[in-house]
Amino acid sequence: MMKLVMAMVTAANLALLGVSTAWAFNCPVVIRQAEEMIKKAESKPSPDTRALVEEAKKYLAEAKDHHGNAKTKRDHGDAVRKAKFAIALAEEAIVLQSP
Repeated sequence: MMKLVMAMVTAANLALLGVSTAWAFNCPVVIRQAEEMIKKAESKPSPDTRALVEEAKKYLAEAKDHHGNAKTKRDHGDAVRKAKFAIALAEEAIVLQSP
């Protein structure tokens, strides 16, 4: 399972390399998407998915912190990246919960 998480994180990193600085204005949108995805993942918890949801919550908190303390575009980019990691982890939890 950890290999799958690492593969998803790597894929997210590669996808994020191509994203422009338009991120700076998308923080609230992506953070809100992460919150909704985590909420959905929490609706059907299982022992296999609890760790993923907790990790997603950690990344979401970091995203909010980066956004709240942002002084540069890079800070906003960091916030979006962390929020997207949270989304990826929550999505994985949702997939693992389905029959």
